[in-house]
Amino acid sequence: MMAALRILPPGSPRTLLAFSNFCHGISASGWAAAVVLIFLLWKLLFPQRRPPVYGATWASSTSMRTKICMLITDADLRDLKLNLGGRLGGNEIWEDVIDKRSDLVSYKAKFCRPKNGPLKYFSVATFEKCSTELLRDFYMDNQYRKKWDKILIHHECLQVDEHSGTEVGRSIKKFPILKPREYISAWRMWEGKDKTFYCFTKNCEHPLALRQSKYVRVDFVRSGWRIRKVPGRNSCEITMMHQEDAGINIEVAKVAFVNGIWNYVMKMNRALREYSYSRPIRSTSCATIQKLIKMVPPDFEINGETDKKEVAGRLGRMFGQKKMAHASKKKSLSSSKNWIKNGFLVLGGIFCLSRGRSAICSHLAVVCILKKFMK
Repeated sequence: MMAALRILPPGSPRTLLAFSNFCHGISASGWAAAVVLIFLLWKLLFPQRRPPVYGATWASSTSMRTKICMLITDADLRDLKLNLGGRLGGNEIWEDVIDKRSDLVSYKAKFCRPKNGPLKYFSVATFEKCSTELLRDFYMDNQYRKKWDKILIHHECLQVDEHSGTEVGRSIKKFPILKPREYISAWRMWEGKDKTFYCFTKNCEHPLALRQSKYVRVDFVRSGWRIRKVPGRNSCEITMMHQEDAGINIEVAKVAFVNGIWNYVMKMNRALREYSYSRPIRSTSCATIQKLIKMVPPDFEINGETDKKEVAGRLGRMFGQKKMAHASKKKSLSSSKNWIKNGFLVLGGIFCLSRGRSAICSHLAVVCILKKFMK
C-alpha cells in the first residue's frame, strides 16, 4: 500500500481515495501507526517549500571569488589615471561637444571616434560648494539615483567581494523609444591623496543574471572617473572617460547626447543639493561604499599637476635609459669580439714572420697587421 502511495502524484483524487480506504481497514491497535502514516502523508501532500538561496554555492566557491577579484585590478587604475589625462592613440582627434556653466555647476565634454569601437566621451563637471566625499557618495548611491534619474528603472547588487573591493551589479536603463538596455557591470574604487577618489567600471557576466529577450544586453562598457578637490576653491570636479556599445547608431547617440546632456547635468545638480541634506537616508549606502574603498598603491601616486606630457617624459626617460644600457652592453660585446679577432691576427702574423721562407711573405704579414690596427 505504501508503495502505491509513493508512486501516486501528491494531491491527486486517487491518492486521497487510496488513503481513505487504507485508514478504514486499520484496527484499533494500529492507530499509533496510523498517526505516523498521517504525518508522513501530510509531508507528502504538502511539502514544505524552502526559498531558493541564490548564489550561495557560487559565492562560497574559492575559484569564483578569485574570478571576481581579478575582474578589476590595480593595472586598470594605472591605465585609468593615464586616460584621464586625455590620452588618445593613433589618429584619434577630440571634438568639442559642449561647454556650459551656471552658478553652482559647470560642464564641458568632448568625444572622439575610435577606428574600431564605439564613441569615446571625455567630460569634466565642476560642482561648487561641494566636497569630494559628498560627490562620491551621491554618484555611487544607485538606490537614490533611481529617484532622480528616470533612465535608471532598476538596480540590484549581485555580489560584493570585500577583500578586493569589487562589486558586481545589474542595472536596467530605459531610453525613449528604444528597448530597455541591461548592464551587468563590475566596479571598484580607490582613494588617493587629498581625498581624491577613482572608480573604474567594466562589463562582465554573472550566473545570477541570465540573458532575457525583453532586454538588450550591453556587452561592452569601459568607464572611469576621478573626483578631486579644485585647488583654492570650495568645489570639486569629476573627470570621466566613458565608452559603451549600447547598440545605438553613432550619429543618433551623438545628437541625443548634445541635446540632452546639459538638462541632465542640471537635474543632477539639483539632486546633489537635496542629497546633501539627507544624511540619515544615505547613511547605510555611505557605510557600504566606504567599506569597499581601497587605497591607491604608492607607486601609482602622481602629483595632481602632472599632465600627460610629464608622464610621457618619465616613460621616455625610463625607456631611454634602458636603450642606452642596451647600447652600452652591445658596444662592450662588440669591443670584446674585436679584441679576440685582433689577438688571433697578431698571433698569425708572428707565426708567419717566424716561419716565413721569403722576404715577400714577411712584408705582406707586416702590412696586413699594420693595416688592421690602423682601422
